Amino acid sequence: MSTIEISRTAGTRTGTGADRRRRERRAAFWFLLPDTLGLAVFVAVPMVLAIALGFFRVDGFGSFDFIGTDNYVRMAGDPQFWSSVRITLIYLVAVVPLIFVIGLGLALLVQQKLPMIGLIRSALFLPYVVSLVVIAMVWQFMLADRVGVLSRLLGVFGLEGISPLGEPSLALGTVVLVTVWFQMGYYMIIFLAGLQDIPGEYYEAARIDGASAWQRFRRVTLPLLRPTSFFVLVTATVAVMTGGLDLIFVLTGGGPAGATSLLIFYIYEQAFLFGELGYAAAIGSVLVVAMLAWSLLMFAVTRGGRFE
Repeated sequence: MSTIEISRTAGTRTGTGADRRRRERRAAFWFLLPDTLGLAVFVAVPMVLAIALGFFRVDGFGSFDFIGTDNYVRMAGDPQFWSSVRITLIYLVAVVPLIFVIGLGLALLVQQKLPMIGLIRSALFLPYVVSLVVIAMVWQFMLADRVGVLSRLLGVFGLEGISPLGEPSLALGTVVLVTVWFQMGYYMIIFLAGLQDIPGEYYEAARIDGASAWQRFRRVTLPLLRPTSFFVLVTATVAVMTGGLDLIFVLTGGGPAGATSLLIFYIYEQAFLFGELGYAAAIGSVLVVAMLAWSLLMFAVTRGGRFE
């Protein structure tokens, strides 16, 4: 083949490669366009509007008065806001580690070849697909004073008068347990997917080297689950900080004595009970910024789950 023919062939191949990349970029653009538009219309735009709303006093009847940073100044001196922040942090510190540990433990359990393992997985995951309002109503019935299942059971052992939802010292812990029970099946599935992506050859090599079950878990399972663990920690934190409104609303109504008034519930109260839409938007903006900061911090510290 002559030099001219080689040059023509190389040029044709190069042109074909460039055309293929151009077609791939065009296809990627059209595939991503619907999701991008959806995020922009239903997430980005409302978020920007909510941040802007935090600089206004809104009465809910079309009156918008620009007040600058007055809502944020009010927030800094609002003791109920700081009480909700404290309760939310306690709730967060209690729920996320429990979800992580229990979800991983259940995933390790259902990964085993046990009888009726499919039914066990479905039973553990089932609460997550049920409406949270229904879950809250069932637990409220079970935990009701004097007539609830738990109260009757405690009465058998002579522990009468204990009210899991009516005592400020017990209400938040009860909500934590219900939240973990509700969400553990979902994170079990996430961890199970991560476990099934770990090649079995690693475990076989560890057994040949004489590693015990605990050593295989610590040296093989945990390091290779780091991306999954990162995802669970970030999503669980966001879910705990922004979710749970339905559960709190039905189960305790923020009580007793504000013991379960999470920040998301306080935002709801300000917006829809007291009509302070601008103030609620300002609090929501702070919550969003806190979640973004936490996610970026986790990503920076763990490199997106890729520890060194």
